Amino acid sequence: MKNLKIFALLGVFFLIGTAANAQGLKVPKLDLSSQVLGILDDTSGLDLTADQTSKLKTNNKSFVDDLMKITGSSASDDDKKASILGLKNSRTKFLTDLLGSDLFKKYSGKVLKGINPLKSKLGLAALAF
Repeated sequence: MKNLKIFALLGVFFLIGTAANAQGLKVPKLDLSSQVLGILDDTSGLDLTADQTSKLKTNNKSFVDDLMKITGSSASDDDKKASILGLKNSRTKFLTDLLGSDLFKKYSGKVLKGINPLKSKLGLAALAF
């Protein structure tokens, strides 16, 4: 009788354990370009006008597309670095013209905080930030 209770208790624990494993949370993974774009598009706390926000989001989309195109190309690493740094320079000029130097610094700091966890995944593309 005692053995029956022990086996029944073990059976209940086994069922509870397998039921808990079956309920694992599945989070959809975003591709890298979507993650980067989400970070770049976050303008909370910057008090941008609707026009600035619109222009920024349009530029962000083309920037990320160009960045992914460069990193996915078959060019040498040196050519990729040069292209990425050129893209960074033109983006910096655009952002400074759009936001002004104070907001640009604030926005850049916010972007860097968001991008830091992704730097290893970005590889050479991390040079753009």
